[in-house]
Amino acid sequence: MKLRIFYVSISVSIFLIFWETFYYFFIRDPFLLAPPSKVIPTFVKLITLQDPSFKMPVDIVFSLYHYALGFSSALIIGISLGLLMGFSRTLENLLSPIVELIRPIPPIAWIPISILLLKLTHTAAGFIIFIGSFFPILLNTRHGVASVEKKFVEVALTLGASRFEILRKVIIPASMPSIFTGIRVGSGVAWMCVVAAELFGVSAYGLGYQIEIARLYHAPEIVISYMVCIGLVGYALDNVYKFLASRFLRWRRGLVVE
Repeated sequence: MKLRIFYVSISVSIFLIFWETFYYFFIRDPFLLAPPSKVIPTFVKLITLQDPSFKMPVDIVFSLYHYALGFSSALIIGISLGLLMGFSRTLENLLSPIVELIRPIPPIAWIPISILLLKLTHTAAGFIIFIGSFFPILLNTRHGVASVEKKFVEVALTLGASRFEILRKVIIPASMPSIFTGIRVGSGVAWMCVVAAELFGVSAYGLGYQIEIARLYHAPEIVISYMVCIGLVGYALDNVYKFLASRFLRWRRGLVVE
């Protein structure tokens, strides 16, 4: 743990020194970029509500609300549909063409449709986030089910297990590593889509929305502060799912390289 903190400290320090040096040697224009010596105090001021024009903690809450709207839907539908598609060849054949047709469409391309159908609402933001995170969850879940070794299913059948019992006691537990991979990838995409969705003003608050407002103010130090906040919250979310995966997948310890 101490060694990891040491490496993180060294890495961040080198990055900040390079950033500061690059600014003063090549940019030197406060309207184009802000150095860390200006961004760090600005971030502290924003997160502690010392700036009357911006309320970063409130923006975090609104962005997490949008994230929860879209990602929770993607979790429920993506995992359920992935399990069914991996378990049923008929359903796989029926749905795969539709999935593969829609999947390459970038989430940002759905923004005009979501605004037309749902207007500038929280639901519209949730829809964009859902689109972005749904497919990684679906595909990883389906891959996990399809990768379950047949011998496990055959043993369960030999012991008299029903199809539902095979799904609940064999397929789902064996698929959990892939499911959690899909959750972590989907969560990262969902958090990126939060910013894209909020840029269009679905509410008066949100990390993405405030980035656009700060750009209009020609305040790169505020823009970068919000970018740093987005990165920190995304990092925290990923660590939550990493912790949950370590709890649910304790049986893998000693069996795989981690």
